[in-house]
Amino acid sequence: VQMVESGGGLVQAGGSLRLSCAASGRSISMNTMAWFRQVLGKEREFVAQINWSGDVIVYADYVKGRATISRDDDKDTVYLQMNSLKPEDTAVYYCEGMRTYNDYTTPLSPRLFSSWGPGTQVTVSS
Repeated sequence: VQMVESGGGLVQAGGSLRLSCAASGRSISMNTMAWFRQVLGKEREFVAQINWSGDVIVYADYVKGRATISRDDDKDTVYLQMNSLKPEDTAVYYCEGMRTYNDYTTPLSPRLFSSWGPGTQVTVSS
């Protein structure tokens, strides 16, 4: 039971990508879903999250205005649209979810999650 990320790739600075994260063997309903990213040798960091109803959304400052998180519970999939990509966005992107009706307005910590999907590599060239 895990999340499976896709949609990454190599893109030039200023370009866009739409990442997808599909639940395998689970439902994302009643989950706050979040995207994280990790650069090799660095800690995993928060990118964006969306609450169970889709009306409470939090972004990290470094993607605010460039990223849009959304969800489709019928497809058990969460998306991350990334625009105006920068070389510093280069990382492996992961998603995870937490079953809760709490509307968190502060970023979830990646340390809350003990297992991760394979991630999807995003590489932005300058």
